[in-house]
Amino acid sequence: MSRTASRSRSTAETSIEITLDLDGTGATDVSTGIPFYDHMLDQLGRHGGFDLTVRAEGDLHIDTHHTVEDVAIALGETFREALADKAGIRRFASGRYPLDEALVDVALDLSGRPFVFWDVVMPESLPLGSPAFDPQLAEHAVSSFATSAAMTLHVELIRGQNVHHIIEATFKGLARSLRDAVRIDTSGASGGVPSTKGVL
Repeated sequence: MSRTASRSRSTAETSIEITLDLDGTGATDVSTGIPFYDHMLDQLGRHGGFDLTVRAEGDLHIDTHHTVEDVAIALGETFREALADKAGIRRFASGRYPLDEALVDVALDLSGRPFVFWDVVMPESLPLGSPAFDPQLAEHAVSSFATSAAMTLHVELIRGQNVHHIIEATFKGLARSLRDAVRIDTSGASGGVPSTKGVL
Protein backbone atom coordinates (compact mmCIF):
# COMPACT_ATOMS: atom_id res chain seq x y z
CA MET A 1 0.00 0.00 0.00
CA SER A 2 1.30 3.41 -0.95
CA ARG A 3 1.76 5.67 2.06
CA THR A 4 1.62 9.00 0.29
CA ALA A 5 -0.41 12.16 0.67
CA SER A 6 -0.70 15.68 -0.70
CA ARG A 7 -2.13 18.78 0.89
CA SER A 8 -2.91 22.34 -0.08
CA ARG A 9 -3.49 25.15 2.39
CA SER A 10 -4.46 28.64 1.33
CA THR A 11 -5.22 31.59 3.60
CA ALA A 12 -4.95 35.35 3.36
CA GLU A 13 -1.42 34.96 4.75
CA THR A 14 0.03 31.89 3.00
CA SER A 15 -0.33 29.52 0.06
CA ILE A 16 1.14 26.03 0.55
CA GLU A 17 1.46 22.81 -1.45
CA ILE A 18 2.97 19.67 0.15
CA THR A 19 3.50 16.11 -1.06
CA LEU A 20 4.91 13.34 1.13
CA ASP A 21 5.92 9.72 0.62
CA LEU A 22 6.72 7.94 3.88
CA ASP A 23 8.47 5.11 2.01
CA GLY A 24 10.69 7.28 -0.12
CA THR A 25 14.45 7.69 -0.38
CA GLY A 26 14.90 10.97 1.46
CA ALA A 27 14.58 13.09 -1.67
CA THR A 28 13.50 16.63 -0.80
CA ASP A 29 12.53 19.76 -2.68
CA VAL A 30 11.66 22.51 -0.21
CA SER A 31 11.02 26.21 -0.82
CA THR A 32 9.32 28.35 1.82
CA GLY A 33 11.18 31.62 1.24
CA ILE A 34 12.91 31.13 4.61
CA PRO A 35 16.33 29.54 3.99
CA PHE A 36 16.94 28.29 7.54
CA TYR A 37 13.47 26.71 7.70
CA ASP A 38 14.07 25.11 4.30
CA HIS A 39 17.25 23.62 5.75
CA MET A 40 15.37 22.16 8.74
CA LEU A 41 12.57 20.70 6.61
CA ASP A 42 15.22 19.23 4.34
CA GLN A 43 16.70 17.49 7.40
CA LEU A 44 13.26 16.14 8.29
CA GLY A 45 12.82 14.57 4.87
CA ARG A 46 16.36 13.31 4.38
CA HIS A 47 16.85 11.78 7.82
CA GLY A 48 13.28 10.52 7.94
CA GLY A 49 13.75 8.71 4.64
CA PHE A 50 10.71 10.55 3.30
CA ASP A 51 10.26 12.05 -0.13
CA LEU A 52 9.09 15.57 0.65
CA THR A 53 8.12 18.48 -1.55
CA VAL A 54 7.09 21.80 -0.01
CA ARG A 55 6.11 24.91 -1.92
CA ALA A 56 5.08 27.89 0.19
CA GLU A 57 4.51 31.57 -0.39
CA GLY A 58 3.71 33.79 2.56
CA ASP A 59 3.59 37.33 3.87
CA LEU A 60 7.31 37.46 4.64
CA HIS A 61 7.19 41.24 4.41
CA ILE A 62 5.36 41.11 7.76
CA ASP A 63 7.48 38.37 9.36
CA THR A 64 8.20 34.65 9.03
CA HIS A 65 5.79 33.45 11.72
CA HIS A 66 2.75 32.83 9.51
CA THR A 67 4.70 30.84 6.94
CA VAL A 68 6.50 28.71 9.54
CA GLU A 69 3.25 27.95 11.36
CA ASP A 70 1.11 27.20 8.31
CA VAL A 71 3.73 24.96 6.70
CA ALA A 72 4.07 23.01 9.95
CA ILE A 73 0.30 22.59 10.25
CA ALA A 74 -0.06 21.46 6.63
CA LEU A 75 2.90 19.09 6.95
CA GLY A 76 1.41 17.51 10.08
CA GLU A 77 -1.92 17.01 8.32
CA THR A 78 -0.15 15.47 5.32
CA PHE A 79 1.85 13.15 7.57
CA ARG A 80 -1.29 11.99 9.36
CA GLU A 81 -3.08 11.34 6.07
CA ALA A 82 -0.14 9.35 4.68
CA LEU A 83 -0.19 7.09 7.75
CA ALA A 84 -3.82 6.16 7.04
CA ASP A 85 -5.00 3.61 9.66
CA LYS A 86 -1.40 3.00 10.91
CA ALA A 87 -1.74 -0.76 10.51
CA GLY A 88 1.54 -2.59 11.20
CA ILE A 89 3.61 0.43 12.24
CA ARG A 90 6.03 0.31 15.15
CA ARG A 91 4.25 3.37 16.60
CA PHE A 92 6.79 4.30 19.31
CA ALA A 93 10.34 5.63 18.91
CA SER A 94 12.88 7.53 20.96
CA GLY A 95 16.55 8.40 21.12
CA ARG A 96 19.23 10.93 21.92
CA TYR A 97 20.61 12.80 18.98
CA PRO A 98 23.85 14.82 18.92
CA LEU A 99 25.12 17.60 16.72
CA ASP A 100 28.56 18.60 17.90
CA GLU A 101 28.10 20.03 21.44
CA ALA A 102 24.28 19.84 21.28
CA LEU A 103 22.39 16.79 22.50
CA VAL A 104 18.61 16.47 22.23
CA ASP A 105 16.30 13.75 23.54
CA VAL A 106 13.24 12.92 21.43
CA ALA A 107 10.47 10.45 22.30
CA LEU A 108 7.23 10.04 20.37
CA ASP A 109 4.11 7.94 20.06
CA LEU A 110 1.92 8.01 16.95
CA SER A 111 -1.00 7.73 19.33
CA GLY A 112 -3.66 9.82 17.64
CA ARG A 113 -3.63 11.98 20.77
CA PRO A 114 -1.85 15.31 20.26
CA PHE A 115 0.38 16.28 23.16
CA VAL A 116 3.72 18.10 23.13
CA PHE A 117 6.19 18.52 25.97
CA TRP A 118 9.02 20.90 25.03
CA ASP A 119 11.95 21.57 27.33
CA VAL A 120 14.45 23.27 25.06
CA VAL A 121 15.84 26.49 26.50
CA MET A 122 17.51 28.42 23.71
CA PRO A 123 20.66 30.44 24.46
CA GLU A 124 20.57 34.09 23.45
CA SER A 125 20.93 34.30 19.70
CA LEU A 126 20.32 36.53 16.73
CA PRO A 127 17.70 35.35 14.23
CA LEU A 128 19.04 32.84 11.71
CA GLY A 129 19.25 33.58 7.98
CA SER A 130 17.46 36.12 5.84
CA PRO A 131 14.51 36.44 5.92
CA ALA A 132 15.09 35.83 9.60
CA PHE A 133 14.06 32.65 11.38
CA ASP A 134 13.56 33.50 15.06
CA PRO A 135 14.94 30.55 17.11
CA GLN A 136 11.81 30.74 19.28
CA LEU A 137 9.85 29.60 16.21
CA ALA A 138 11.47 26.17 16.46
CA GLU A 139 9.12 25.22 19.29
CA HIS A 140 6.13 26.57 17.41
CA ALA A 141 7.05 24.70 14.23
CA VAL A 142 7.61 21.37 15.98
CA SER A 143 4.52 21.73 18.19
CA SER A 144 2.28 22.72 15.28
CA PHE A 145 3.51 19.77 13.24
CA ALA A 146 3.08 17.25 16.07
CA THR A 147 -0.37 18.53 17.03
CA SER A 148 -1.63 18.41 13.44
CA ALA A 149 -0.14 14.93 13.03
CA ALA A 150 -1.92 13.86 16.26
CA MET A 151 1.14 12.48 17.97
CA THR A 152 2.52 12.55 21.48
CA LEU A 153 5.96 14.15 21.43
CA HIS A 154 8.52 14.94 24.12
CA VAL A 155 11.62 16.99 23.27
CA GLU A 156 14.27 17.81 25.84
CA LEU A 157 17.59 19.60 25.46
CA ILE A 158 20.25 17.68 27.36
CA ARG A 159 23.03 20.14 26.57
CA GLY A 160 24.00 22.65 23.92
CA GLN A 161 25.32 26.14 23.34
CA ASN A 162 24.97 26.83 19.63
CA VAL A 163 21.37 27.64 18.67
CA HIS A 164 21.77 26.38 15.09
CA HIS A 165 23.10 23.06 16.42
CA ILE A 166 20.29 22.73 18.97
CA ILE A 167 17.54 23.32 16.43
CA GLU A 168 19.13 21.09 13.81
CA ALA A 169 19.67 18.26 16.32
CA THR A 170 15.97 18.59 17.20
CA PHE A 171 14.81 18.28 13.59
CA LYS A 172 17.21 15.42 12.86
CA GLY A 173 16.14 13.64 16.03
CA LEU A 174 12.49 14.10 15.16
CA ALA A 175 13.18 12.77 11.66
CA ARG A 176 15.00 9.65 12.85
CA SER A 177 12.36 8.94 15.47
CA LEU A 178 9.57 9.31 12.90
CA ARG A 179 11.49 7.01 10.56
CA ASP A 180 11.56 4.32 13.25
CA ALA A 181 7.95 4.86 14.36
CA VAL A 182 6.39 4.61 10.87
CA ARG A 183 8.36 1.51 9.96
CA ILE A 184 6.22 -1.56 9.31
CA ASP A 185 6.97 -4.15 12.00
CA THR A 186 7.67 -7.49 10.33
CA SER A 187 8.92 -9.26 13.47
CA GLY A 188 5.95 -11.57 13.70
CA ALA A 189 3.28 -9.03 14.60
CA SER A 190 -0.18 -9.55 13.13
CA GLY A 191 0.09 -6.43 11.02
CA GLY A 192 -2.93 -4.88 12.67
CA VAL A 193 -3.20 -1.49 14.32
CA PRO A 194 -0.79 -1.45 17.30
CA SER A 195 -3.37 -0.61 19.96
CA THR A 196 -5.70 -2.61 22.19
CA LYS A 197 -8.42 -0.17 21.07
CA GLY A 198 -8.05 -1.33 17.48
CA VAL A 199 -7.66 2.25 16.24
CA LEU A 200 -5.10 5.04 16.58
